[in-house]
Amino acid sequence: MSIEFLLTSFIVVASPGTGVLYTMGAGLTRGVRASVIAAVGCTLGILPHMALAVTGVAALFQASQTAFDVLKILGVAYLLFMAWNTLRDSGPLKVTDDLPPTTRQIITTGVLVNLLNPKLTIFFFAFLPQFVTGGGSGAFVRMVWLSLVFMLLTFIVFVAYGRFAAAIRNQVISRPDVMSWLRRVFAVGFVALAVRLGLESG
Repeated sequence: MSIEFLLTSFIVVASPGTGVLYTMGAGLTRGVRASVIAAVGCTLGILPHMALAVTGVAALFQASQTAFDVLKILGVAYLLFMAWNTLRDSGPLKVTDDLPPTTRQIITTGVLVNLLNPKLTIFFFAFLPQFVTGGGSGAFVRMVWLSLVFMLLTFIVFVAYGRFAAAIRNQVISRPDVMSWLRRVFAVGFVALAVRLGLESG
């Protein structure tokens, strides 16, 4: 495994995106455990993209503009939905005395956050093959191995983001004005990601 792969993967994973926002939101509002569960969900959301890449089906999304556009529209719509929910205090930054979401609900949302992200499919299809030489079963195994490393790196980085958010949780949720400001920042972040995704070309 090359250092170039690890460095580039780290930059991609650590760059603020939907998964980072969602995981930090879970840490801020519900603590370390919820942030780790959210990180698990976001990491599992990579599996479909990995499957497409290792089986070569991702080529269809690159070759077919219609397929890419459909996935992109779904991703944009979901990001705008997340932004709206965040603004009206029912999204990842919701603080409430009601029963918290179940582990299954947190994971499901985390999976959707990354599942509806066509940029991940493009990343797996365009980036990973550069580090896979030859063909046959050996190339397939190496592709799976690199994909799993990427997933592990995603989980580690997201947990770090979540733990940081959880560490400042008490200072944040005890100040309604700060929570209101953060809610707006997160909502703007989701909208910005939606715009960036909408401008992405297949």
